[in-house]
Amino acid sequence: MTPPLALAVDFGGTKVESALVTPDGEVVPDSRHRAPTGREATSELLQASVREVVERALDAADGEELVGVGIGCAGPIDRARGLVSPLNVPNWRDYDLRSFVESVLAERGLELPVTLEMDGVAITMAEHWVGAAQGVDNVMGMVVSTGIGGGLIVGGRVITGPTGNAGHIGHVEVAGYEGEDTFGKATSLEAIASGPHTVAWARRQGFSGTNGEALAAAYAAGDPVARAAIERTGRAVGQAIASATALLDLELVAIGGGFSQATPDLFEVINATIAEHYFGFVRKVRVVASGLSGEGPLIGAGALVHRAELLPAR
Repeated sequence: MTPPLALAVDFGGTKVESALVTPDGEVVPDSRHRAPTGREATSELLQASVREVVERALDAADGEELVGVGIGCAGPIDRARGLVSPLNVPNWRDYDLRSFVESVLAERGLELPVTLEMDGVAITMAEHWVGAAQGVDNVMGMVVSTGIGGGLIVGGRVITGPTGNAGHIGHVEVAGYEGEDTFGKATSLEAIASGPHTVAWARRQGFSGTNGEALAAAYAAGDPVARAAIERTGRAVGQAIASATALLDLELVAIGGGFSQATPDLFEVINATIAEHYFGFVRKVRVVASGLSGEGPLIGAGALVHRAELLPAR
C-alpha cells in the first residue's frame, strides 16, 4: 500500500512548482510540474499558474491518498491569514494564496489542510529532514538565487515569528556595502548579493554578461571583474551569517539556490569572512552547500505537511 502523500507547492519570483512528496522526503517520480510567475505577471496569470501546477499534481496523484498541501512562498507572508506579498512579484500584495489553493481543491471535491509558510522555512525544514542539517538542531537554511531567503530551526523547533517571516536574512543590512535600491533597501543583503544584483554590480564594473551563468563562466576563466563580484558577494553573505550567529548561536548554515552554485570558491570566501569574527562562538558555525538537489524547495513544502509537529501552532 502506498503511504499517504503531501502535495507540495513552491512559489517563487520566476516560477511556481508542484510535486507529490512521500513521508520519507522523496519526490514522487513524474509528479513535478512548473509554470511561470515573474515581476511582470498579472494577478490573473499568477492564479492560472498556481491552478495549473496544483491540478497537474492532483492528476499525478491518480487516486493515491493525500494528507495535506504544503505551500512554501517567497516572503513576506502573513501566515495567520494565509496572505502572500512576494517581493519580486509586485502584482501580489496581501494575496490570499491559501484560500485560492483551497478553492482549487474544493473544485475537485477535496477538503485537505493547507499549510502556508515562507519558502525559507520550508527549505530549512527540508535540510533538517533529509539534507545537510540532519541531526543538527540550531540551523539556518538559506537560498541564494533570484533573491535571498532563509529560515530558522532553534533548539530543534521551527521559528516562524508571529507573522511567519522570521529568518528573512535577505533583508538584513550589511555594513560597508551598497547594492541596488529596487524592491527593498540598497544596503540589504539581497540588494547586494543575490544573483541578479551581483551581476548588476559586475556590469557597473565593465562586465558584459547578463546573467549568473555567464558570471560563473567568467569567474572560472579568471576574469578579474567576475572574481571581484563573487568575492564581494561571499564577503557580504559571510558578514550576514556572522551577525545571525551572534544573535542565535547557530551551529550550521546550509545554502542552496542556483547562484550559490556559481563556484565552490563562494563558500570559501563566506567561511573565511566568518573566521575573522572576534567571537569564538560565531567562528564555530559551519557553512555548507545544501544537501538537497533542485527538488529541495518542494521537499521542504512537503515537510510542512509530513513534519508539521516542528511548526508552531497558529
